[in-house]
Amino acid sequence: MKQITLDEKRIAGLSVRTNNVSEMQPETAKIGALHQTFAQQATVNYEKGACLYGVYYQYESDYTGDFNVLVGAEPDHVSSMAELEHVDLPAGEYLVFSGEGEMPQVVIDVWGEIWRYFSSSDCVHYRAYTADFESYTSEKSVDVYIAVKP
Repeated sequence: MKQITLDEKRIAGLSVRTNNVSEMQPETAKIGALHQTFAQQATVNYEKGACLYGVYYQYESDYTGDFNVLVGAEPDHVSSMAELEHVDLPAGEYLVFSGEGEMPQVVIDVWGEIWRYFSSSDCVHYRAYTADFESYTSEKSVDVYIAVKP
């Protein structure tokens, strides 16, 4: 894990509203289907250095409440016949957790690490719950950025 400061960034894509309880049950999970729908309806220009993003935002409260998830890329790197929504990743401090392995298991494992870190008694950071995001840097690697309070 490392801490970094990011500038604001805009992401364009498709979104759903969900929560962690729903995502734990195959019959109510929406994020996997959202990734599939995005892959069918949009094209990301990876040759220009684009990354695929999974953005978590509009948190109802914390990790126990509802939130939106948008799958997409920077607007200059994505095209789609479907109308794309936009979300701005706020500038600020983020903790970055990274993992490599088979998708989607590596993403699940990194989120497990994040939840363990923030629930530990010696954690010195507090989640901001503004926007968090996954950046898929290759077919087998992901960086998860968690917004933290300054």
